[in-house]
Amino acid sequence: QVQLVESGGGLVQAGGSLRLSCAAAGRTFNTYSVGWFRQAPGKERESVAAFAWGTSHTYYADSVKGRFTISRDGAKNTVYLQMTSLKPEDTAVYYCAADTSRGLFMPTVLGRFDSWGQGTQVTVSS
Repeated sequence: QVQLVESGGGLVQAGGSLRLSCAAAGRTFNTYSVGWFRQAPGKERESVAAFAWGTSHTYYADSVKGRFTISRDGAKNTVYLQMTSLKPEDTAVYYCAADTSRGLFMPTVLGRFDSWGQGTQVTVSS
């Protein structure tokens, strides 16, 4: 497992942008898959974006395609989620998580991810 710490959440108006950061302690991001998830009040946690270890393959939920971008900085051992054209329905607690198994990339299966950050709140006002 790895320790993950998210930051960058906040309050933004609809149409605005935010960039979330996820800093990892321990193993480098290149050795495992990493994803961003979110959970809105009263809803289940869902996968937003992820990239597979050892490849450039990425996943995006349909609801965020074209608006969100996941990226990583190996030197800083940090993963980012750039969010643009934000909508009120993007309001949620956002979590960073890692799948350290180095197995099949399954970005929508939350149970595959064994390390989770504490979450950061994103609120989009209309």
